Amino acid sequence: MRTAIVTDTNSGISAGQAEAMGIHLIPMPFCIGGETFHEGKDISHALFFEKMESGVEVSTSQPSPADIIALWERLLEDHDAVLHFPMTSELSGSCASAKALAQEYGGRVLVVDDKRISVTLMQSIRNAQVLLAQGKTAGEVRGILEAESYDSSIYIAVNTLEYLKKSGRVTAAGAAMASILSIKPVLQIQGGKLDAYKKVRGMGHAKETLLDALRKDLDTRFSGMEMNVFAGYSGGDPALGEGWLAEVQRAFPEYEVELISLPLSICCHTGGGALGVACAKKW
Repeated sequence: MRTAIVTDTNSGISAGQAEAMGIHLIPMPFCIGGETFHEGKDISHALFFEKMESGVEVSTSQPSPADIIALWERLLEDHDAVLHFPMTSELSGSCASAKALAQEYGGRVLVVDDKRISVTLMQSIRNAQVLLAQGKTAGEVRGILEAESYDSSIYIAVNTLEYLKKSGRVTAAGAAMASILSIKPVLQIQGGKLDAYKKVRGMGHAKETLLDALRKDLDTRFSGMEMNVFAGYSGGDPALGEGWLAEVQRAFPEYEVELISLPLSICCHTGGGALGVACAKKW
């Protein structure tokens, strides 16, 4: 069987990376000040943060069903099946929308809901490529990846609560108090759900908390598994990411840590200056 892989920029995969991997990438749309932009296509991360920090209203959206269908139908002309990887159904309606659309294709389009986003979703797609190369069918690959959806972990330290306040995840009073006390919340994404992990004073303590949390997961939940480790950051300054990558690499010398700029779907809630770590099982 020839199987095509489709995902969107919620995976943290860039257009250049998608081309190198041989997969098909849908740019996620965002509404910024009443205008629609598409991640990696007509807006860069630097411009996104410039607009965001100027106070312009920013909100997430979903890809056009017509665009998704057009891509699937083009791919099915010379592929037996399509594996479609949206972000976790726990954080967006795009997964449910894709599943509804896929019902019209007689099992040739399979939507993978592996409860992941960002680098953990990227790793799922890499794993899918390995499994397909081993001769697995598209259905078998989906079954394996969904069964392993919890074999991943993300922790993010947020530098400001301004955007979590706008999205209603924290109250205005709570955000104001956190600012006064220099409280930095550390969030976690486990199985697709975004939850509070810990509140600490200052970004230095937040970094320590991120590294400790990931080390604990690697030594307990994922002990004995082959894992990839990632560092992530938000904002238009690559130097922030490079500095954080060096810190994470020093903390985990036994891994080859990869760096990504967090996808804009996460940045809408974190704002700039957020730092993250993640791990995911690799095949």
